[in-house]
Amino acid sequence: MVYLMTNGEGMRGGRLHDNIAEHPFLGERQTAAKYRFFSVRDEFPGILPVGDTGGGSVRGELFDVPLEVLRDRFLPAEPPELELGVIELEDGTATLSMVLRETERDRHKDITEHGSWRAYRATLG
Repeated sequence: MVYLMTNGEGMRGGRLHDNIAEHPFLGERQTAAKYRFFSVRDEFPGILPVGDTGGGSVRGELFDVPLEVLRDRFLPAEPPELELGVIELEDGTATLSMVLRETERDRHKDITEHGSWRAYRATLG
């Protein structure tokens, strides 16, 4: 079992949540303030590590998921702009999460100020 933080369509109610829905939901969490958050075509978000300066915090949901589920169900459904990475939560805990590939950084809208995918989507009407 590994911790997986979802921050987009893998969250409860999202299009990809069925891939992990049967596994323990550990609650809502927030990342350390070391990330930028991007909207990829307004279809899904991407979190990008930026270090200790210029970053913000992103809200999401934490799940306890078997590694095999990540390999067999979760990762194959993820878009090519994202890759699996390790991020830091605000309490210092390390967790797996899908992160935006560095090469995608300048191609997408920065939505860090919204703090979450749901908050950003609410602005779209």
